[in-house]
Amino acid sequence: MLEPLIYGTYVQILKDELLPAMGCTEPIAVAYAAAIARQALGQTPDRVTIEVSRNIIKNVKSVVVPHTGGMRGLEAACAAGIVAGRADKELEVISDVTPQQISQIQQYVNDTPMTVDFAKSDLIFDIAITVCHGEESAFARIVDYHTNVVCIRKGDQVLLSKEITGKTESSMADKSLLTIENIFHFANEVRIEDVKEVLDRQISYNMAIAEEGLRGNYGANIGKVLLKTYGDSDVKVRAKAYAAAGSDARMNGCELPVVINSGSGNQGITSSVPVIVYARHLGASQELLYRALVVSNLSTLHIKEGIGRLSAYCGAVGAGCGAGAGIAYLYGGDYTTLAHTLVNSLAILSGTICDGAKASCAAKIASAVDAGILGYAMYQNGQQFLGGDGIVKRGVENTIRCVGLLASEGMQETDKEIVKLMIQKNLS
Repeated sequence: MLEPLIYGTYVQILKDELLPAMGCTEPIAVAYAAAIARQALGQTPDRVTIEVSRNIIKNVKSVVVPHTGGMRGLEAACAAGIVAGRADKELEVISDVTPQQISQIQQYVNDTPMTVDFAKSDLIFDIAITVCHGEESAFARIVDYHTNVVCIRKGDQVLLSKEITGKTESSMADKSLLTIENIFHFANEVRIEDVKEVLDRQISYNMAIAEEGLRGNYGANIGKVLLKTYGDSDVKVRAKAYAAAGSDARMNGCELPVVINSGSGNQGITSSVPVIVYARHLGASQELLYRALVVSNLSTLHIKEGIGRLSAYCGAVGAGCGAGAGIAYLYGGDYTTLAHTLVNSLAILSGTICDGAKASCAAKIASAVDAGILGYAMYQNGQQFLGGDGIVKRGVENTIRCVGLLASEGMQETDKEIVKLMIQKNLS
């Protein structure tokens, strides 16, 4: 039996992390900060200053902001929050935009001076919005993660001030307590009523956007391409296609919400949709699906904890590996099976770069899910990557720790170069 502290912490981690969000979470966080600043100002600003860290620039530049009529970028996200945002809804801040407001958002972008600059801090995640009207001003700042508002000011009056803690998400349950062994035991022991609400929402939201991605015309239509090319008879293809289709839709303006994982909708889709597709293929009970989703979600969160919310390392890789572990659990895999699945799959794609949120994320998701499935298939066939094979270390926890160091420290210069290449205007 797990200790009560471990059990309670794992339940709270799922409640903290599996949240609904409308649109890509970085532009939505910008819209959220803008809505807060506008609320503090008390009127529509006539000029705006947007200061963000490089990873925010990377993840907002190319993705379509929902409810803007297809607009992209920081200015569109900020304008959506100012014109139509409801700050009380946090990551669903622009979920209730009317058609009239879409036109107003577009007009606001065209008519309002907006200055965009790099954040003054070295924080990985930093969004600061200053709004002004005449002589009056207001300010809102979000750091560390998407809903962590640390400062609100109106003029010189401080309305909110919180300590900036860097990477530590001090208001959330302690993810340092996660281990793959304890995740496996927790999945076996958890009372379904303790996780049913968050997992039901994840199943409903994330499968709905995956199905919409296959119905509609979004981005490069990676999900459709996979099914057209390889057919839908193989569950491996369907798992990849549905996950990719969810990202197709989400990256290209679909106005359906998703349930996120590690602050990311793409990672929320990747860690859940393939497991759901496999469970339906196998005719698994709803209880077994819940337990497998516990494995996939918590494994993803554990892998991402050392990497950080944003980095040069593609988060879909960790989520695809988590999905592989969840699929292994559906097939009756024990702790050893899960551990080998994760090590194998992490060895395959670690180092895949994150060059922002955009249409090609769907293709990376398909590859990540494939790696997770292959990692499990390797173990089924008595094959494994061993400690000393590249960045693989002996034991799953050591390998996860190694991947975290690679992403959070080793790829910092890569991250800077990615952003530099993305914003160069003299390259096509």
